[in-house]
Amino acid sequence: MNRLVVISPAPTANGDLHLGHLAGPFLAADVCTRYARAAGREALYGTGMHFTQNYIVTAAERLGVAPEELRERSAEQVRQTLTTVGIEVDGFGCIGDRFTKLVMDFYDRLHAMGRLELRTVRFPYLPSTGEYLMDAYVTGGCPFCLADGYAGICESCGLPVAPGDLIGPRSTLRPDEPLDYREADILVFPVERYRAELEAYFARIPMRPGMAQLVESALAGPLPDFPITQPTSWGIPAPFPEVPGQVIYPHMEGMPWSMFTTALAAEKHGAVLAADDELWHADSGSTVVYFLGLDATYPFAVVGTAMLTAIGGHVLPAQYITNEFYELANEKFSTSRGHVVSGRELAAEVPRDLIRFHLCATSPEYQRTDFTHEALLRVSETRLTGPWNRVAAAVDEWVDRGPLAVSEDARRTAVRMTERFADGYELPRFSLTAVASTLAEQLGRLDRLAAAVTAETAGDLCHQVDVFLRCAAPILIDLAAGALSDTTLPGPVDADTVIPKRLPRLAGAVG
Repeated sequence: MNRLVVISPAPTANGDLHLGHLAGPFLAADVCTRYARAAGREALYGTGMHFTQNYIVTAAERLGVAPEELRERSAEQVRQTLTTVGIEVDGFGCIGDRFTKLVMDFYDRLHAMGRLELRTVRFPYLPSTGEYLMDAYVTGGCPFCLADGYAGICESCGLPVAPGDLIGPRSTLRPDEPLDYREADILVFPVERYRAELEAYFARIPMRPGMAQLVESALAGPLPDFPITQPTSWGIPAPFPEVPGQVIYPHMEGMPWSMFTTALAAEKHGAVLAADDELWHADSGSTVVYFLGLDATYPFAVVGTAMLTAIGGHVLPAQYITNEFYELANEKFSTSRGHVVSGRELAAEVPRDLIRFHLCATSPEYQRTDFTHEALLRVSETRLTGPWNRVAAAVDEWVDRGPLAVSEDARRTAVRMTERFADGYELPRFSLTAVASTLAEQLGRLDRLAAAVTAETAGDLCHQVDVFLRCAAPILIDLAAGALSDTTLPGPVDADTVIPKRLPRLAGAVG
């Protein structure tokens, strides 16, 4: 059985993670990894922080702190938040000498192979500071969907937006100052050259509808050259003589960063690697799956795949599991407006199993979904804590009265239950909402069984509760840890007797 490598692209280090981040790629990646391990598969989960995006610079200026201080503080906050909600990361990759070397090596190889080309590109230019403006330094209208946003990747439609193509560009930090346009020579990667390979690749991998639409839109016309370097000072210095004083474009750190965080994850589990990209070699036995927001798809799935094709010898990702936006009270999360709830804040008043269940049940897999505190309180009580605590009380009545017989019908039901959960957990159809729905359905069934339990059916109830806990363990991590000595799947589904054990209760949310 081959190794599963799970990657969540690193968030920009300009603040903590809010529920919109957690309900998207991070919780999904954690649940996928936990299930794979419980089912006996080697699995590695890597994420980290993106330290070179210029969003850090603009956020730091607004906050009145140094960018270096902001990114270090943000990384620590994110680590704490992930731990608080039970997201276990094996490899947490940030900037450093080792990472920088891997980025340099990756692009040195592409450069030496003649895969990078020099282009003259137009940029908005701020005369008062002498700066070329890109990404977070400049805002304007997207030339494709007309939404207002930053240059780089449009947050609305997900397509690449060259700074010089923005409609009505204005400086983010100095919006009242007039802009000029200036040209600069930069290195680019000619993505269109790999159209045939990309079309074949996307024809064979599974995609959710949002990603399929994005890819179709991207492939409908010529694929634009994608920047490899930028004429700015914030980032990893580019080593190429053609572009002195430039940096590697942060969006293009993604593939070497993915290899780096995979190496860190493997080393945490005792691996000794000959090279940081070893587990991405074509013969490594790795299956790579990304969990990411739709707005991160283009640089990873389109440009990243084309670059891996160009450099050769590496495994191509098997799947990109995308998500849409998760909103707060029907509006986008906004740290600047104070319209935000962090994972750590919520965990101070709500047990994390309830948070994990609710975020799974409302995950924005196919369309925008919404979080409200009232819905969390209502749904967790009616679909989780209430039914579970009644089931646990019923099982407790049979403690010290075993072993109890388990019927053949109950064993068959237990097998079917594991299959039902697997329908949501297994790749390529992985779905948090499907698993959360199955969890609530099966718990409701057990609640009804518990309400009518007799001496003849007590063994069946206790057996199926054990199997249910194993199936729910990737989501209800604390409940499973308190009830089971191990969470391997499928567990004792074919056992003909069971010894009832006292079960923990689920605490409710603080209203």
